[in-house]
Amino acid sequence: MRTIGLIGGMSWESSAEYYRIINQRIRDQLGPLRSAQLLMYSVDFGPVEQAQHAGRWNDAAQILVDAAKRLQVGGAECIVLCTNTMHLVAPQIEAAVSIPFLHIADAAGAAAVEANTLTVGLLGTAFTMEQEFLKARLAVQGLTVLVPDEHERQAVHRIIYEELCVGVISDASRQVYQRVIESLAARGAQAIILGCTEIGLLIKPEHSDLPLLDTTELHAQAAVAFALDDQAV
Repeated sequence: MRTIGLIGGMSWESSAEYYRIINQRIRDQLGPLRSAQLLMYSVDFGPVEQAQHAGRWNDAAQILVDAAKRLQVGGAECIVLCTNTMHLVAPQIEAAVSIPFLHIADAAGAAAVEANTLTVGLLGTAFTMEQEFLKARLAVQGLTVLVPDEHERQAVHRIIYEELCVGVISDASRQVYQRVIESLAARGAQAIILGCTEIGLLIKPEHSDLPLLDTTELHAQAAVAFALDDQAV
């Protein structure tokens, strides 16, 4: 079994989900007493969040580059960045290490293609919805990506940072997301990519008429596939 390296803490609410999903998947595949070989470097989200909203992406990148290097030195055989937004600096992280970087958009895109849902709505932070780093990578896989309108994007972003990242789950906020999903469906979305690793804490399959592609779940599954690929279990 290969050793997975997780860069977590952004937020730790969703990082805990990565740990749970990865270990559950390993147990399901290998047996009831089996668990994953993994390392997690959990960063302090405060400085990262401040850098995001100030546009100091190079400062945020350095924090994550340091984490990736530490994981590689510690024996990790791949890097899994447990956040969508910070994939904006994925190229800097990839350049800093010699082990594979498992990109979250590749896992989400592959699932959308497999399901033949080629027009997808993307929910996430404003950075993820408005910038091209995730949308362009999905487009390369043949997807048409729709995002909410400006007012809806503001609401989705606010709920992520003010509620989901601090463990607050609100029925009222769930209803906001459901209305956004309905709006995307009306524009032709065939599925919804939950493009923030916290959104799956709020929106479950039963809350949406459209199929949900949860990047946390899909990314964790990709990590398990990598860990077991060499069959040295």
